[in-house]
Order: sequence, then structure tokens, then C-alpha cells
Amino acid sequence: MSNTPLNVNEDEIAKFEQVASQWWDLSGDFKPLHQINPLRVQFICQHLALHQKDDNTTSGLFNKKVIDVGCGGGILSESLAKLGAEVTGIDMGSEPLNVAKLHALESNLSINYQKITAEEKATESSESFDVVTCMEMLEHVPDPASVVNACAQLVKPGGLVFFSTLNKSIKSYLLAILAAEKLFKLVPDGTHDHDKFIRPSQLITWAEAVDLKCIDASGIHYNPITENHKLIDSLDVNYILCCRKL
Repeated sequence: MSNTPLNVNEDEIAKFEQVASQWWDLSGDFKPLHQINPLRVQFICQHLALHQKDDNTTSGLFNKKVIDVGCGGGILSESLAKLGAEVTGIDMGSEPLNVAKLHALESNLSINYQKITAEEKATESSESFDVVTCMEMLEHVPDPASVVNACAQLVKPGGLVFFSTLNKSIKSYLLAILAAEKLFKLVPDGTHDHDKFIRPSQLITWAEAVDLKCIDASGIHYNPITENHKLIDSLDVNYILCCRKL
């Protein structure tokens, strides 16, 4: 066993453990995640299609090895599995993983869920995956650059890595914390810490330092009043990146 401290924030884990039972409640604390999930899947599929066009292949996610880093209760993992991907989901929260395993069983989906850090998994399964996803997870760990590095290790050369997180901007504080947590109560109070939000330039710098070339970026716009959600050019609040392993 390594004596290296795990890149885990126990308070963050505890926060998600407490609300794990609500993960698949479409009107509960994770409603916004369910609503933006189709946008994430769309972004992933679009870039996979472009990627495969370059490689003269057209199988989409079918039989692709995908790892969902920070999978939580499995919302994205299940969507990718339904499209034919061979999905591994990793997280350090026991209760969210239990919920994910049970829901996959109920949905008749085969997903390999594991309680392991991204860094440990990268050591165990280096360059094993065609696609790596890491959604809304980087802002919840002590050392996000370490997770970016682990994702780079996990993906095969030429493979794709997708990150989504929150920009460190005044607008993100107003919308993601004041509006979403305090005013509209869309997510539990204390879900986000603005100090841990990450500017796109910072995330791209971390990615490029580990041979991940950012090939596209898009903002995710969510209107809590109309519940309208769409991909936009502005990266002011939520954003998603597609990177290719050199």
C-alpha cells in the first residue's frame, strides 16, 4: 500500500453521501444534472463522430472502452452504456456508488463501478480507455491538476478526454451559488465553493502539460426559471472541454 495521501476531500465526499438517495429523483437535488446530461452526451458523441471521421471509423460509442471519473450515482455512465460503450465508473463515495450499482441493475445495464481514485486507477490501467469523462468533479478535489494528469494516463494515445467544471468568474458566483443554491434551491446549500472553481485557461494549461490538446470548448447554459438548457459559446459559468491525447 502506498503512503501517498489520497487526492480526496472527505467533507465533499460526506456531502454527496448524505444526498445519495436522491441521485435518480428527477425532481430532487440532482435535477439540474439530469437536465444537462443530454447536452454532455451530445457534446461527447459529436466529437467522437468527428474523431472517427478522421480515422475512417463510424462505430460511435459502440464497444468503446470508456471511464467516467467521479461518476457519482451514474447518470452519465448509464447514458454512455446505453449507447453501447463498455463503461467503467469510478468514485470515492460509497453511497453514490451503491446507488449507481443498484440503478444499473434495475436498468439491466452492465457497468463496472469501482471505489478508487483517478490516480490509483491510472497506475492500475494506464492507456486502457478510448474515452475518459470527468464531469463536475475537478472542483471537488484538493488537487485538480493531479486528476487531469490521471485522466491523461488513463486514455489511449489518440483518444479523447472530456472535462466539465465551473469557471472562476463573478457570473459563476452569481448563478451557480447565489441563484442556484441560495435563491432557487436547485442544489443543496454548500454544494459549490467558488474558490475551487477553475478558469478554462488554467484547465487547458494543466491538460497541455500532460499531452492533452484541447480541440474544443463549449459553455453549458442553464436557465433555472424556464429550465432551458443549451450549449453556447460563452464559457462564463459551466463549460465543457474536449481534449485529444497526443
